[in-house]
This record gives sequence, C-alpha cells and structure tokens, in this order.
Amino acid sequence: MFKNKTLLITGGTGSFGNAVMERFLHTDIKEIRIFSRDEKKQDDMRKAYKNDKLKFHIGDVRDLQSIKNVIYGVDYIFHAAALKQVPSCEFFPLEAVKTNVIGTDNVLTAAIEGGVKKVICLSTDKAAYPINAMGISKGMMEKVFVAKSKTVDAKKTLICGTRYGNVMASRGSVIPLFIEQLKSGRPITITDPNMTRFLMSLKEAVELVIFAFANAEAGDIMVQKSPASTIGDLAQALKELFHKDNEIVIIGTRHGEKRYETLLTKEEVEVAEDMGDFFRVPADTRDLNYEKYFVEGNPELSIREDYNSDNTIRLNIEQIKDKLLELDYIRKELSS
Repeated sequence: MFKNKTLLITGGTGSFGNAVMERFLHTDIKEIRIFSRDEKKQDDMRKAYKNDKLKFHIGDVRDLQSIKNVIYGVDYIFHAAALKQVPSCEFFPLEAVKTNVIGTDNVLTAAIEGGVKKVICLSTDKAAYPINAMGISKGMMEKVFVAKSKTVDAKKTLICGTRYGNVMASRGSVIPLFIEQLKSGRPITITDPNMTRFLMSLKEAVELVIFAFANAEAGDIMVQKSPASTIGDLAQALKELFHKDNEIVIIGTRHGEKRYETLLTKEEVEVAEDMGDFFRVPADTRDLNYEKYFVEGNPELSIREDYNSDNTIRLNIEQIKDKLLELDYIRKELSS
C-alpha cells in the first residue's frame, strides 16, 4: 500500500508524528514529509535520523498556503498537528479552535485540491461527551472531517479519522511527570486516585493508524479497544517498578478534567461495527431532511451504554507494570 508513496505528517515533530514516522521510515515508502512549525525539533530529527527519505517543511496548519506549498505529490496525509494540553486549551480556547478546527479544515481543503488519496485525522477520547476546550475543539474537528468527507469523491480523496485514549509516556502525559517526581524524591501528585484512563502504547497507536489506512471508509472514525487503570494504581505500579516509596499527595482535579474518559458514546456504540480489536464508527449519511432527525427515533439508545475507561477491561497493578515495561521509555528510565 505504501510502496513508492509519499506520506505527509502534520505535527510530525510531536509524539504521534514521530512514532508514525519511525514505523514507516524503514519500509519501501518513497518519502515522508514532516510538517510543523518547530524548527528546533525538526533540526533534532534531521540530525538523529540522517535519512534521505525524510523531508522537513516549516509551516503551520493555521496557514492554508503553507500547507498547499507542501502538498504537491503527496499520496497520504496523517494529520496529527494539534493543541492537546487540557489546561492550556482551557485558558486559550480560541487558540485550540484555530489549530484543531480551522487547521484541520485547511489541511482537508489543501488535500482535496491537491488530489491526496487518503487523509487520516487524529482525534482523542476527550472529543466524546467533551467538557473541556481541548475535547470540544477535537469534537468539532471530527464534525469537520466527517462533513468534508461527504463533499468529495472518496475515490479521489478519502477522509477519515482515528480516536485514541491516553498514549502512555507521550509528551505532556502523567507518566513522565510521575517518574521525574520519583527520581527526585518529591511527592507524587495525583488529582484523584480513582480517576480512570485508557492505557495505550505509542506502538499500539500507530497500529491503529495502519489499520485505518487499510480499512477505513469515507467519514469513518476508527477506535482501538483499550484497557484502563486508575491513576492511583498507575502511580503505585511506577513506585514498585522504580523501587521507590515516595509519598502520594492528592491535589484535586485540574481544569477541565473528567473522572473517566469515553472512547465511544452510546450513540456511536449503537451504530459501530465491531472489527475484533477495533471499532469502526461509520459517518451519519443523512442529509438536511429534518424529518429524519425529529420523526424517526431509535429506542435502543435509551438502553445503550457508552464505551468508557470505567467499563472497559481494568488492569491490576501487576498488569500495569507489564504494560509499562513494554515501553522503550520506561526501560530506558529504569536503566538510567
């Protein structure tokens, strides 16, 4: 599928972008274009990989022209550029809109005009039943790409998306913070020990991207089934792995945080296709004939449950430790 093809990764210097790039770099892909506004990280990547398949482009998804400048000859796009920190988006919600919503529309507009074959947009569990600005902006991003997928011939440009839970040890996540606190002897600061979160490795996240490239149809949201843990158990698992006994301090829930996260709303569970390790949520293909919205109902929705981090498989401390040890980052921190 990727032989002699060109892949553009927006936000290619971030955790997701890096992981996707590494997964494809040593295949028979022709070229990978890294598009971001961070010249320092691009320079670091250039020096680290020294690979002719990697091409670096400075630009910003907020600027349509800068995307058009890099779109020539691109076959596929993985759109990972985003503002994703919950607290910063709470204080600067319009910045989240500019990057996550308008930026996505710019990428899709350029892709359609440039004849890109397939675009996959990265979303988050926080987009389902959102209560914070980051989740709301990502929820709107999903609405944008689903709506856009209906306005273009999918045989020319297929637009779809993936939705993830927490990716362990990604930039800004809680695991690096806990490890830093453990190693420095400071208390581990926990918002709520009973708060639950999905746990997914970057490797698993990339496999979802590949599955979406191979299986998604226009307007689909692809979701990977994922186990979860409480934040308290995650902290305890790290304490045991690092043989530390730091005090745990409960600091309370931060701006815009939920007790648990949802990967599929009950409305999506009703229509989702179970594909084994994945769910496929097809686009709603109804048009603006309002009778279909107000006259025809669905009694099943009143008895459905959403798919969330409280009702998925719950990992115990030993299972969390095993999952953590799968991560290169954890093994490196343990040996340092």
